[in-house]
Amino acid sequence: MYGDWIANLAVVAATAVAVTLCVLLHYEGLVVTSRYLAQHRGHRRMKVLFGIFAVIGLHTAEIWVFGMAYWLLQSWPALGHVAGESAAHIFDSVYFSAITFTTVGYGDVAPVGSIRFLAGTEALTGFVLIAWSASFTYLEMEKFWRQP
Repeated sequence: MYGDWIANLAVVAATAVAVTLCVLLHYEGLVVTSRYLAQHRGHRRMKVLFGIFAVIGLHTAEIWVFGMAYWLLQSWPALGHVAGESAAHIFDSVYFSAITFTTVGYGDVAPVGSIRFLAGTEALTGFVLIAWSASFTYLEMEKFWRQP
């Protein structure tokens, strides 16, 4: 299963690209959101809602980045596949990405082969980015709570 080192290297490279894209997307998204919240003169509750929806949007985009990576990697059979009742469609790859990113892992679909490296790394990345979002949200809300 893991004898094809070119296939293994392809999975590692795709994982590095997906993680890099997601971290950069998250960082830039939080910077833009923070600047918007600082400049916006609206009601504090609207700012909090905007921040929450922005963070959810960022996570959704990041899930899609990993989902596309799964979908593209499955076109090379040597890399492995996501096995389940129906795991060939793009939305199945995105679904698998969502349950991996959030570390829910229902178990109805599972990675097989070298592609498991991507899944394990996505779980770690998702956990870190979700924690980062929680910290960001707390810090932004704390600013609003201090205002009269």
